[in-house]
Amino acid sequence: MTRELLKGNVAIGEAAIRAGVQAYFGYPITPQTELLEYMAWRMADLGRVFLQAESEIAAINMVYGAACTGARVMTSSSSPGFSLMQEGLSYIAASDVPAVVVDMMRGGPGLGNILPSQGDYFQVTRSAGHGDYRPIVLAPASVQEAIDLTMLAFDLADRYRHVVILAADGQIGQMMEPAELPPMQPLTAAPPWALRGAQGRAPNRISSLYMHAESAEAANRRIQSRLSQIRQYEQRSLEYATEDAELLVTGYGTAGRIALSAVQAAREQGLKVGLLRPLTLFPFPEERLSVLADRVQACLVVEMNAGQMLDDVRLAVGGQIPVEFYGRMGGVVPMPDELLTVISRMYRRVAAPA
Repeated sequence: MTRELLKGNVAIGEAAIRAGVQAYFGYPITPQTELLEYMAWRMADLGRVFLQAESEIAAINMVYGAACTGARVMTSSSSPGFSLMQEGLSYIAASDVPAVVVDMMRGGPGLGNILPSQGDYFQVTRSAGHGDYRPIVLAPASVQEAIDLTMLAFDLADRYRHVVILAADGQIGQMMEPAELPPMQPLTAAPPWALRGAQGRAPNRISSLYMHAESAEAANRRIQSRLSQIRQYEQRSLEYATEDAELLVTGYGTAGRIALSAVQAAREQGLKVGLLRPLTLFPFPEERLSVLADRVQACLVVEMNAGQMLDDVRLAVGGQIPVEFYGRMGGVVPMPDELLTVISRMYRRVAAPA
């Protein structure tokens, strides 16, 4: 494979196509509109299904319908549009059908702006639809990771018959980097549970409606069993210089990428600082973070929000070490030098020898 210069939104679209996506439904909203535009001509060129819906609400319900047929299906949006998809996401989860959703996060709350942000963390990991379910959430920090995690998203969605969200801030969608695309995969056959006509067999049924409390509880227990497997097998993260670290920095997506530059600069100054960058926001890599908490003296959480992953970090370390936070909001992207200043001050206060 050869590397080529790719924009994040385009790279995600092409990765989805090479993963075998058969249908895409969406609605334009910055900063993910190029993804929809790319899919508009590329899907048509391949004879696959593309439809620009009249709204995000319509798009996610079209995803629901196509997912019931066993097709690999996806949509994409950005923060306010993703908010409109919540009810449909919950219906998809209750129906045990796979779907992939891209949320290219932008500044909020409200209409906000079109600048990169990570203010959707609570929404994608906690409240992506009502009820007792949580989607799998993947967080790329580069164009190459956006490609790789898009491919993984479809595999995980099919494996668990579950919703998978690719949560990227707008900077990932807009940046251009050299990256490698995987080879084209064949389209998958319809699974046995799919709604594809019942001639010669008993009909399949898919529903999100459970009128009796006992049947609703049984459905929820089925979902919780699935989430238990996901927590056990799908925690993913990357590390840098954690072997002897006294201060651990953690961040995801663009914030994690910038934190890496700051940690590398801190190492050049002789500070024993390491980085853990989650690739899965759910399941959160709590097991690895708990192990590292036994070895470091403190943790700094870096996010492009007011402190949302911060809660998961505190739960994972369980009070073993002090946890502090540094964040920028509303579309402001922190720079490596400002993070280095924060890291240096914290290191001298909590980790440096007396």
